Amino acid sequence: MIVYTCEKGGVYLPVEESLRRNPEGKRSVYVNVTNRCTCACTFCLRSMKHMAEDSTLWLKQEPSVEEIKRNLDGLPWDKVKEIVFCGFGEPTERLEDVTGLMRYVKETHPDVLTRINTNGLSDLAYGRDTAPEFGGGILDTISISMNASNKERYLELTRSQFGLPSYDAMLNFAQHCKKYVPNVVLTVVDHVEDSEEIRKCRAICEEKGLNLRVRVYENS
Repeated sequence: MIVYTCEKGGVYLPVEESLRRNPEGKRSVYVNVTNRCTCACTFCLRSMKHMAEDSTLWLKQEPSVEEIKRNLDGLPWDKVKEIVFCGFGEPTERLEDVTGLMRYVKETHPDVLTRINTNGLSDLAYGRDTAPEFGGGILDTISISMNASNKERYLELTRSQFGLPSYDAMLNFAQHCKKYVPNVVLTVVDHVEDSEEIRKCRAICEEKGLNLRVRVYENS
């Protein structure tokens, strides 16, 4: 699926099916842009979550920008509160395309919120400061996977292709994003990290003026 909703229990549904089951209220709509990723996280749903053929997030081929726009144009916008750019991989692997699509959403539906879920390693991937590319009012929230309180544990969990420098690069990216994005959130996953590790992550975020969210672990 390119465009879908995420229901309780980590169930992914086409938007039409989500509306059929629950026609009331607005919902977040996710845009799946790529399978590619610079990490191979030990807890990643890519290798652990079984999905039916008609509801899989694994893309047989990457959708073009125009294909994604067609999917967006077909949405029932009166039922959409937020567009979330993600992927069964890392959405910043298509940084230029994704920022262009954010701009498109804001131009066509300025009242709809935008968010990106990212591993926060785009500076390493592109060899430059990428935070400014999310500026100009195109992005309301950036959610960055923090995962751990130190670089060794981070690399053990994420198996980032960039090695030990990944952790500090992710935190630096998050701090840079504060200049350009109103809401910068770092995340850790419960049941992957224990309460003490989560406490340490929260302390780091508080020290750096960042927000921490504990995500619910899904593996079914």
